[in-house]
Amino acid sequence: MQMTKSEIPQANRSNKGPQQRRLLFLVVGLACQLLSGMSALAVSPGLSPVGAEVAGNAAGTIPPWTGGLRAPPANWQSKQGYVDPFAGERPLFTITAANLQEQRERLTPGLQAVLARTPEFRMPVYPAHRTAGYPDKSKPRPPVTGSETAPKQGTVPFPEPRNGLEAISNHLLRDLGGGVERSFDSFVMRANGDFSKIGFHDQRVYDENFDTPVPNRLFSYLGYFLSPADLVGTIYLVHEPNPLSADERKAWIYNAGQRRVRRAPDLAYDNVQNGSDGLAVVDQYDGYNGSPNLYDWQLLGKREMLVPYNNYRIGDKRVPYSEVIRKGSPNSDLLRFELHRVWVVEARLKAGQTHVYPRRLFYIDEDSWSVLLSEAYDSRGKLWRVGLHSLLQYYDALVPWYRFELWFDLTNDSYVLTGLDNEYKTPWTFGIPGRMRDFQPDALRRAGH
Repeated sequence: MQMTKSEIPQANRSNKGPQQRRLLFLVVGLACQLLSGMSALAVSPGLSPVGAEVAGNAAGTIPPWTGGLRAPPANWQSKQGYVDPFAGERPLFTITAANLQEQRERLTPGLQAVLARTPEFRMPVYPAHRTAGYPDKSKPRPPVTGSETAPKQGTVPFPEPRNGLEAISNHLLRDLGGGVERSFDSFVMRANGDFSKIGFHDQRVYDENFDTPVPNRLFSYLGYFLSPADLVGTIYLVHEPNPLSADERKAWIYNAGQRRVRRAPDLAYDNVQNGSDGLAVVDQYDGYNGSPNLYDWQLLGKREMLVPYNNYRIGDKRVPYSEVIRKGSPNSDLLRFELHRVWVVEARLKAGQTHVYPRRLFYIDEDSWSVLLSEAYDSRGKLWRVGLHSLLQYYDALVPWYRFELWFDLTNDSYVLTGLDNEYKTPWTFGIPGRMRDFQPDALRRAGH
């Protein structure tokens, strides 16, 4: 599955010429600048440092935010993986196709569609825990340079967003702990019950953690396949720009068979994720990644929704993949859904642009700015693919990020699941430093040899 492509947010693409493309970036940047003047980094009273409502809801079904989950369980060791701090809890209720109407107001159209179509998919609903939390003093990223119209940003550039572009920018620029190194597996499950598994290892280092920062660079990325054998030896390198700058993503690939490094412009937008059997495209990874320049973004407001959250159980290292991977849906007994407040953002393709998804909806967590659910529509306006992007608090690093990402394809009853490391012994490492010389095309060639 194109966890190579998918692991990497995307490069800027336009169907227009260079001069028109520069104008497009100018307009996007100017819009952000004008709005950033109204969205100061200081937040209003009653809001968390990232702009979330500190108070719970009136019904008491969403608790107050008290700083998030800030410490591992007692006697925890990293080799255990991320164990469930809520292991003793049981579901409040479970939603199926038979009773989804009772919870319709709190279910996105995408979840309703998956429930109605996929009998193997169920939604165990648990008490809500607002676990997302950050270090007391997050390190702000350097401001965007080289463009007078591009906004300056810290960890959260728009804690009180006034439009959809600001909200999705918060997602793209959210704090992920300076970087991560990890091994993980991805699965493609087909309608007939056959599935394939791909192993991958990657490093994502944000520019503030490099020995030599690069202006407008958001992060650098290096990844390679661990399995299957026919993909081993393929290595990817990406230089990801700040998505609100005019710079474009640069990507390279090393192919062991050809023994050469070449540019990889297809690691972007709606190009198919490598190894996904055509079930997912590059910019679906990480909820949404890359430049927002193809779409008009509209903020539809904030809602209380049932979302995948705190899914520690499915990634428990004591749970083998044989208990996770099932036909139709991953084992629903291992899933967890909670009630949280989310920003709803709609993206509609701009005139003159092309993408396989002309319309998309994103449901963004107020506490972390992570996309938790996504919906992609086809050219006829029909719901095509539904994404579940389950948040986890990596409590040793104070980083809220995904435990897994899951995409259902409603046209062929298949799914893609990625991000699990149940059968790896090496723990994920956050906050890793980087040497810029190790993230250059020449280094890619050396690594291939």
